[in-house]
Amino acid sequence: MKKGIIGKKIGMTQIFDEKGNVIPVTVIAAGPCTVTQKKTAENDGYEAVQLGYEDIAERKLTKPAKGHFLKAEVSFKKYLKEFRLDNAASMNVGDVITADTFEVGEKVDVTGTTKGHGYSGVIKRWGQAQLRMTHGGGPVHRHIGSVGANSDPSRIFKNKKMPGQYGNEKVTMQNLEIVKIDSEKNLIAVKGAVPGARGGVVVIRNTVK
Repeated sequence: MKKGIIGKKIGMTQIFDEKGNVIPVTVIAAGPCTVTQKKTAENDGYEAVQLGYEDIAERKLTKPAKGHFLKAEVSFKKYLKEFRLDNAASMNVGDVITADTFEVGEKVDVTGTTKGHGYSGVIKRWGQAQLRMTHGGGPVHRHIGSVGANSDPSRIFKNKKMPGQYGNEKVTMQNLEIVKIDSEKNLIAVKGAVPGARGGVVVIRNTVK
């Protein structure tokens, strides 16, 4: 991995390119992130850096977490994430990574947690059809229907689409293009949508494909 940063999803908007074409973009407040820990091949078996994002009050931290930041002599951070960067060996604790580490036109992968919908039925969760809303159809208009044969195989096949928990899972959108960067405000605008609600924490990395 060459680049990585933690940020927060602000929301979606649209911008215009030089030809006047409308580009839908998601604005992300990326960083600044502080290196709170450095891992080396000698001590840990691999090279990586731990980045901290968004300041937090000391009273909201546990004793071990507070000690972690005091040892590194950095400000208290709310979110921590480890990155195995290629240049991790050249970085030091206390270094700050900002949005301008990326460039306009670069392709990135954005990872976030999708909106949670709770326990949902098959129509909302999988997009299955409902029965006719007329006489004789009820009371099973939104039910799942048949889940398989009775005597053979006498069981429900694995991965059968059924009601259950929908959303609130980790999702990565790949090959998103960076359209605009505001270095002063640490904002990155990427083309298209990214997972999660407004205010959700996301991780931006250079694309793997």
